[in-house]
Amino acid sequence: MISLHINGKAHSIDADPTMPLLWAIRDFVGYTGTKYGCGKGLCGSCMVLIDGEAVNSCQMQVSSVADKKIITIEGKTENLQILQQAWADLNVPQCGYCQPGQLITATALLNKNEAPTDTEINNAMTRNICRCGTYQRIKNAINHSVELKKRES
Repeated sequence: MISLHINGKAHSIDADPTMPLLWAIRDFVGYTGTKYGCGKGLCGSCMVLIDGEAVNSCQMQVSSVADKKIITIEGKTENLQILQQAWADLNVPQCGYCQPGQLITATALLNKNEAPTDTEINNAMTRNICRCGTYQRIKNAINHSVELKKRES
């Protein structure tokens, strides 16, 4: 049995220890917001936070993250929720498939840098591919989330 701590809840799964975390999250635990994209860690669709760091869950063996704090797009953190509001305010998604990974990567950025510059946003978000080309809307939403957070303070 492998113990996982996902979105504030403990889960014990009976899985091959070399299974990618992505499949444990989706197939064993039932959180389907984290998406399968390329399976090679290149597109960012499968991003999750592990102890606050954005990682490609398709490249992580489930045994390597036992007892670590994992947050998916279904999780609740202050920055993730503010970013989700900004995404909705600015109507960011087009097809939406990459957006869970985009939001997780943006959350990791804001966890480290409360007010990133456009260049810092661009550099951080290069880990994620959007086939619809919503990059400008994503950058605008990250900046909008910074403003939303300032208003709440």
